[in-house]
Amino acid sequence: MSGPETTGRKQVHLAAQLPGIHNVTVWADPRSRSQIAFESFRHLARTAERGRFDFFFLAEGLRLREHKGHLYDLDVVGRPENLTQLSALAAVTTRLGLAATVNATFNEPYEVARRLATLDHLSGGRAAWNVVTSFDAFTGENFRRGGFLAEGDRYARAAEFLATARELWDSWAEGDVRADAAAGAFVRPGAGRFAHHGEHFAISGRFTTPRPPQGHPVIIQAGDSPAGREFAAAEADVVFSKYNRLDQARAFYRDVKSRLARYGRTPDRLKILPTATVVVADSDAEAAAYADEITRAQVSPQTAIAHLEAVWGRDLSGYDPDGPLPDTDPEPDAQMLKGHSLFRRDRAEIARNWRALAEERGLSIRELVIEVSGGQTFVGSPRTVADAMDHFVQTDGADGFVLVPHLTPGGLDDFVDRVVPLLQEKGVHRRDYTGPTLRDHLGLPPGPERTPVPKETP
Repeated sequence: MSGPETTGRKQVHLAAQLPGIHNVTVWADPRSRSQIAFESFRHLARTAERGRFDFFFLAEGLRLREHKGHLYDLDVVGRPENLTQLSALAAVTTRLGLAATVNATFNEPYEVARRLATLDHLSGGRAAWNVVTSFDAFTGENFRRGGFLAEGDRYARAAEFLATARELWDSWAEGDVRADAAAGAFVRPGAGRFAHHGEHFAISGRFTTPRPPQGHPVIIQAGDSPAGREFAAAEADVVFSKYNRLDQARAFYRDVKSRLARYGRTPDRLKILPTATVVVADSDAEAAAYADEITRAQVSPQTAIAHLEAVWGRDLSGYDPDGPLPDTDPEPDAQMLKGHSLFRRDRAEIARNWRALAEERGLSIRELVIEVSGGQTFVGSPRTVADAMDHFVQTDGADGFVLVPHLTPGGLDDFVDRVVPLLQEKGVHRRDYTGPTLRDHLGLPPGPERTPVPKETP
């Protein structure tokens, strides 16, 4: 039986995300189900595992976004807490990785390290942590901290946060749990002892949770700034990329992979996975028509005006979404959309670019927002989609994809049933899992690749 290991071709790594933010989810579709009920999470996770995906991913925000002072209900709002949800999914899956976004600005290393180690134990080595930061006082209000951390310092805190968590995981070594009844010794004397003194954290004591099965849970990162790319090259096992246009994706791929050598890492130690959407139908023409229908549902007239207001910083509710863009300039300091980094910087430049594109192409407001939103990534018959995804990976646009369905929870059913078998036939996607842990799925060694913390002798 052929496979990636026998064909010599790159494997297409696959992950699934249950969507929640932006206008990706078409929650008004009659086929859509609850965004909160456990059954929705279970269905999508079990579908991903049936497709032999690497992992199931949950994004998370620490405050609901607001638009003009009201909840931004073009999002799906009101999601359960990630690690609790993934702990439940660990009981109904056997091999699928379980990845949680956990914020490194408004949490503490001890508690996060403990919860992730627990998930890794519960799942038999399938935990992953998407390390994110927050930049705004709006989110900080939920924590009574406001803008306590300058934006330029957030990656410094995140780097120390991650380093501290790793020290906690390394405070237990293999064999520290002795359970030696004859000697009357359950643990070695030095087990769990730690001390960290840095700029952001000064903690010491005993870590409660023995070493995770993976050594360290898999680390995921999604920053695109120079600092974010450097942080990913130094610390991450997986990078989420926003680039799903092949030319842009290749440039990002080359840049991030080229940074690894300065940290003593080889390119295979970091997987780059752009987010992507898939529309599959019996023919390419039928898929294209369906993709257009989905995109227009995602970018409704209301959504188009809201996107424009986020850039212009003005109330534009009086404008026709099927009409031209405003001839006014953005308000530089006005923020109509709070709680998300979307359209936060360079809004005047964004407006100029949008206006130039609209004039060149004769686009209305809604048509423009559809154009700049990117549409669907892979559209076509099962064979067309499988060929396009394989080409994207083999030509170094990515190592795989995080698939974000437009429907919850059945949005990946067609892909798993119709496209995955073709990828397996090509020998670029596993027919079965070859190991129990997420690091096994990603082809990564057990963590850490770093020198462990010295242990006390018994």
